Amino acid sequence: MGRLVKAGERVRIAVDMDEVIADSHGRHVELYRRDFGVHLAEEQLLGRRFSEAVHEDHRLAVKQYAHELDFFSSLSVIPDSQDVLARLYERHDVFIASAAMEFPTSFVPKFEWLREYFPFFSWENVVFCGDKSIIAADYLIDDIPRNLERFGGEGILFSAPHNRKETRFRRVQGWAEIAELFLD
Repeated sequence: MGRLVKAGERVRIAVDMDEVIADSHGRHVELYRRDFGVHLAEEQLLGRRFSEAVHEDHRLAVKQYAHELDFFSSLSVIPDSQDVLARLYERHDVFIASAAMEFPTSFVPKFEWLREYFPFFSWENVVFCGDKSIIAADYLIDDIPRNLERFGGEGILFSAPHNRKETRFRRVQGWAEIAELFLD
């Protein structure tokens, strides 16, 4: 894959939360199975958001999941994100950039989740925003292509079922590949 930065070079990296360090997809799958008794196969989700893949009679309920107060506080951590982010945080200027404005009740649960699972992050390195084009960073690691489209630095697409067909951005399959790009 090849490194993006030279040894010893310090860059600014913005990292999305949902589907990059927090498994919101897995929580949607879990809640959908609980509420409707249906498990969607991975192939059914490729290239579509979760709410687009479910039966049309279930879409409204599924879209409400992220508005529930406990949704964001109960997410699992994406494998290897804690270790790699801790090492990135030591060597680079790293910020969590979450488009939390879409879900106003998510601010406190997201911040508390970060403090629990990523305690090394200073509150000063957490940005809750709407449009991520305002983020001044060299790189943005995100699973949503529209967040990368207007970003001023280089966008790195974190693979998720809904973005599998996207080809416009550098893609990483997981945190081991991010480590290869940014760490010695």
